[in-house]
Amino acid sequence: MAEAQASFSFEGCVAVVTGGTRGIGAMMTEGLVAAGATVYVTARSAAACDQISEQYGGRVRAAPFDLSGLPGCEAFAEYLSERETGIDILVNNAGATWGARLGEFPESGWDKVMDLNVKSMFFLTQALLPLLRAAARNAGRGRVINVGSIDGLTVPRRDNIGYAASKAAVHQMTRVLASELVSDGITVNAIAPGPFESKMTAYMLNDPDHREAVTRQIPMGRIGTADDMAGLTCFLCSSAADYITGTVIPLDGGYVALR
Repeated sequence: MAEAQASFSFEGCVAVVTGGTRGIGAMMTEGLVAAGATVYVTARSAAACDQISEQYGGRVRAAPFDLSGLPGCEAFAEYLSERETGIDILVNNAGATWGARLGEFPESGWDKVMDLNVKSMFFLTQALLPLLRAAARNAGRGRVINVGSIDGLTVPRRDNIGYAASKAAVHQMTRVLASELVSDGITVNAIAPGPFESKMTAYMLNDPDHREAVTRQIPMGRIGTADDMAGLTCFLCSSAADYITGTVIPLDGGYVALR
């Protein structure tokens, strides 16, 4: 039992969670902090970063950066390298969506979604490779978790073709990165969430009728919770997941598998 408990302890570990101030990112941050990690949380809003830092004290360090472009990714990587000798865990969660019908989908919306959801995820991971590799050498393993979506595994009924395409790209990028980094002792996996409470899903879940309709589509009959997200995050970051890499795990109450 002691060994099992130790495998889920992240005392002494340094983690990064992008988009970690709200929604799914905040759930992941909470789980990592509870397990003992020191977490750098980044988002565009300095106020939001400061708020979550104050909530968890010294365990969460506010790092407001705009990761929507390469300059922001490089600046954030430089900021981290000035403060840490290694990063044990990278959670690529920051993302955006855009709703429009097929014939009306604008180039600006497509570029915004692809730039943040795919391009920035890749280039931030690239920029942090020296820190990830350094931590992996010291600890024997490193972890990257990319946040995808069930919309990248199914054909969504909503008008979000750019978002769905971007998340499918995230899933494939996860497999490619896993292949590239396995020899460094770094695992790369993706979580594909179903409906969870977030700003992105507020338009569906804040309306009682829409919420009920969404819930009816989930075989388990409920929306995902913070405990669900934190649990899978901590599992993938733990030594219990040492033999898992290149996977895309739906966290969706059975939506993808059972419908």
